[in-house]
Amino acid sequence: MQQSSRAVLEVVSLGLKSYSSALRVQQSYIAQHLEGRGKNVMLLCEHPPVYTIGQRQASYTPSEERRLKLLGAEFVHTNRGGNITFHGPGQLVCYPILDLACFQNSVRWYVGALERTGIQLCREFGIESSTSPPHVGVWVRDNKICAIGCATRMHSGHYITSHGMALNCNTDMTWFKHIVPCGIVGKGVTSLTAELGRTVTTAESTPYLLEAFRQQFNCLIVEGEKEHGDNQPDFDYLT
Repeated sequence: MQQSSRAVLEVVSLGLKSYSSALRVQQSYIAQHLEGRGKNVMLLCEHPPVYTIGQRQASYTPSEERRLKLLGAEFVHTNRGGNITFHGPGQLVCYPILDLACFQNSVRWYVGALERTGIQLCREFGIESSTSPPHVGVWVRDNKICAIGCATRMHSGHYITSHGMALNCNTDMTWFKHIVPCGIVGKGVTSLTAELGRTVTTAESTPYLLEAFRQQFNCLIVEGEKEHGDNQPDFDYLT
């Protein structure tokens, strides 16, 4: 395929940004798509400690929300798929806001492509990972290393995506001990740092994520306008 026929993906770094602020940025890009002037973007960021819960949230009572907030984290209800997870510093969060008509207009294909992106990234670090049906995400044995939770909105017969994937790089894993991650009993979580026995930062991981995404989505990646994060320099992701 000639490069000119590939979709262009604009990468926008948010730095360290609160979950609610990043959600508003996502919504602004979605609105552009709905107005017919959208572009395919990937938002990259880290979040201050926050527990987020998707549409399968019946098991979390207000008292449990208060318990988690007392740990020093936010608690946010979202419209993505899935149950509860944690986001925090040391976790590379990727929010693709895509018109799937530019790629393949299938939500099942899209989720699979995100999983394959995570698996390819892990392979570049020498880590063997896989999917674990029926659960979504990327797994190293029985431990999830990359969580995936998506939302889509139909517009003019095709899907606009939001939310995305979260890769544990050098995340403080103790935050996960206070929840059942993704509502999956009997499975755990891990990180690139835990698997390799050395510190792997989000900055180190980002170029591998972009290259894996480029290959899996057959797109051209360009640098977009940088958003201002809340408290951290932008990623140096294009090298």
